[in-house]
Amino acid sequence: MFYYYPKMHIHQEPKIMNDSFENRLKKVEARIATACRNAGRPRESVRLLAVSKTKPAQMVCEAAEYGLRLFGENKVQEAQIKIPNCPPQLEWHLIGHLQSNKAKLAAQLFRMIHSVDSLNLLEALDQYAATPLPILFQVNVSGEASKSGMKPDEVAAAVEAANQLSKVEVHGLMTIPPFTPDPEKARAHFVALRALRDRVQEETATPLPELSMGMSHDLEIAIEEGSTWVRIGTDLFGAR
Repeated sequence: MFYYYPKMHIHQEPKIMNDSFENRLKKVEARIATACRNAGRPRESVRLLAVSKTKPAQMVCEAAEYGLRLFGENKVQEAQIKIPNCPPQLEWHLIGHLQSNKAKLAAQLFRMIHSVDSLNLLEALDQYAATPLPILFQVNVSGEASKSGMKPDEVAAAVEAANQLSKVEVHGLMTIPPFTPDPEKARAHFVALRALRDRVQEETATPLPELSMGMSHDLEIAIEEGSTWVRIGTDLFGAR
């Protein structure tokens, strides 16, 4: 299923500005398509999540005009203000750290939570979700103290716990590798997440099709290693 629908231009002159949102989106789309082709994967196997954190609603509206429908936010409070000022057909995902005391609002605002990192949060989301809520477990594969996420050896038990709940549906895993100017250095972390996913699938007999990994600077490496969601902010909306 495709998630990018080119904007229809009616009686409009072509844009000349090189750094327009349209051109930035085309560049990102071309990178994703090339990476998928090089990895022997269909383009539709990777979804583009436009990370709109810290950006105003006007920029989201412009992105929506060019066919983007999937947007990622870091903070519940920011999304609560922004979402009502954006087109109603958009789908919102939470990619930032979520505290259990904000789980009720998050369950109302977001179609998917990419950053579930504890059993307490998992249970809170299940309590407050009115409809089935897809979630991803965030895993700290690097072991960085500054990063949120479960330890890899906690994931299988968390999947088993999710399987006993009624509303949350665990669809896969997410990770944020340490930033490095050399995107190739992220590869080991992406490989580790994919291997962990494969092992947990086998141990728990639970399908985990989704891997949320890869951002503006390393999306090609992530796609080569099996990402199904790339989270792109800077290359679409500019630096924060």
